Amino acid sequence: MSFFKDIREFVAQPRLLSLRLSPDGSRLATVVQSLNPDGKSYGTSVWQVPVGPGGEPHRLTRSAKGEGGAEFTPEGDLLFVSRRPDPDVRDQADDEPGSLWLLPAAGGEARKVAERPGGISGVQVGGDTVVFVADVLPGDAAGEADRRKARKDAGVGAILHEGYPIRFWDHDLGPGAPRLFAARLPGLAEPRDLTPDAGAALVEASFAVTPDGSTVVTTWVESLPAGEMRADLVAIDVATGDRRVLATSSGHDFTGPLAISPDGTKVVCCREGHASEETAADFALWVADLATGEGTALTADLVPASVEWTADSRAVLVAADHQGRRPVFKVSLTGEQERLTAGDGAYLDLCPSPDGGHLFALRSSVAAPAAPVRISLADGSVTELVSPGPVPRVPGTLTEISAVADDGVEIRGWLVLPAGASADSPAPLLLWIHGGPVASWSDWSWRWNPWIMAEQGYAVLLPDPCLSTGYGQQMIQRGWGVWGPRTHADLMAITDACVARPDIDETRTGAMGGSFGGYMANWVAGHTDRFRAVVTHASLWNLDQFAGTTDSSMYWQREFGAPGAERYDKLSPHHSLGEIKTPMLVIHGDRDYRVPIGEALRLWWDLQRSSVESKFLYFPDENHWVLKPGNVVAWYETVFAFLAQHVLGKDWQRPESLA
Repeated sequence: MSFFKDIREFVAQPRLLSLRLSPDGSRLATVVQSLNPDGKSYGTSVWQVPVGPGGEPHRLTRSAKGEGGAEFTPEGDLLFVSRRPDPDVRDQADDEPGSLWLLPAAGGEARKVAERPGGISGVQVGGDTVVFVADVLPGDAAGEADRRKARKDAGVGAILHEGYPIRFWDHDLGPGAPRLFAARLPGLAEPRDLTPDAGAALVEASFAVTPDGSTVVTTWVESLPAGEMRADLVAIDVATGDRRVLATSSGHDFTGPLAISPDGTKVVCCREGHASEETAADFALWVADLATGEGTALTADLVPASVEWTADSRAVLVAADHQGRRPVFKVSLTGEQERLTAGDGAYLDLCPSPDGGHLFALRSSVAAPAAPVRISLADGSVTELVSPGPVPRVPGTLTEISAVADDGVEIRGWLVLPAGASADSPAPLLLWIHGGPVASWSDWSWRWNPWIMAEQGYAVLLPDPCLSTGYGQQMIQRGWGVWGPRTHADLMAITDACVARPDIDETRTGAMGGSFGGYMANWVAGHTDRFRAVVTHASLWNLDQFAGTTDSSMYWQREFGAPGAERYDKLSPHHSLGEIKTPMLVIHGDRDYRVPIGEALRLWWDLQRSSVESKFLYFPDENHWVLKPGNVVAWYETVFAFLAQHVLGKDWQRPESLA
């Protein structure tokens, strides 16, 4: 299967979002995102996947509103969240919030088992206890429905904030806030508010329930003076609601992913050290005793993307970036690491089997979208399982490339080569700079897919410069506080190595990046004219302005210093405006709160007043990422047209999707 020739066919492909294993190890459930019948939006549904080779996946849920957050109960029933209408209730509003539904393992229709006026989101199960997140207005949860109605009837949309933060990613925080509720199976009657005093402490929280259902362990954000915050790890008694701190440190955040051991005695999470202007953030697996809170750091170099315990509770399984991949490691409670998986796979959603023999997971790579696999915990061998998603044939080849930077450090990356690239027919090159900045090119992307560009005849360089994960803490430290200069030197070194290849055309090159990659695209534009075109998406332009308007200002202040500090001037791309001669395509979404739209507006005006050839692709209805199918088509078609004009030397042709 190949779906890279037609961008509309590409955006119509289903993609797997999560994986869950039933407690007895007999059933796998995955949430699948696919194009809705109207072709204008995506919906989600829950599918069952065979746990062994052969068989066929089959769809478990179906509704116009979609379903997500799938979790199994101990009896094998499936819980999920949906905004689907309740067939037993008449006259329901079209904007009903998400409710909790249960699909019996024995078959039959799904039924609604829990609802809240502000909706339900995340769900976790332990024993006969079900814990979920619900948005609640200030005050007693019991009277919330009346308060919501009064606010709506009065036409009040205002939100009064008394602390930081006030928004996250693409949505405003307030007037409600997330709380945890617990209820008992089978009926889940009268869910109990476990966190009436939470405030903003549970915004984007990670949590889990002990196997006996007695305790919830969750991240808990404490607001501090001067806009600072600290994320602790707390345990909440389900019966009483009493809360105790398991892990706290003035210099660390304890965050997800987290998991509780099968014997119910320990919890593992990620401990992130607070950065300073001199020292980069660092990461460690942190294991804490649930009874005493006594904890220890297992490893200092793995940045966990997914964690779980072995069935005997003696080791932690972790998926973490490593050299452009995301393998699975087994880490003992004394810190010894063993890499379980070989190859180029990037693993997520680890699901150990209860018998201790296997690990189920979603595996992707730079060259393949996520699909379910079964990993032997004895020898690391991987068995592919049937998938509701596509298994495409990519239009080209993937190879590794490396170069030595000016300070002697090796910089590696992936090089996507289009079919037919050779010394007789060298391919034009696109340098793609990843975001983060603490991140890596290690897996498949539906948003920035290099194979779409390979189908257009481009080679795509995906480098991991300083600040990239998977190369140890020193690689992150190399770029800390010197974003532009150090990263630029790394990028130019590996670009030089790439264009020296006979199958690459060094006279036809472009640079592209999003988020931090957009920051670097702006920096590149102001510090070299070697590229024919620069595409900058959701980019940072004026650092002082950005740091005070993003949704997490305190995070950036730790590295850059207080507003007006010298580092802002030293690292801000806008100071090199006068050096920009390369045509630029600016792309931004209005709902982007991570890098607010003001960055693009200022960049666009600066380019216009400086007579730099440029275009601005603006999405009023998108956030940091472009997610709606029609907008994805417009994004790719505009990038195609801009690159064709400036890299390939063709006439400008306005994209059909924007005609």
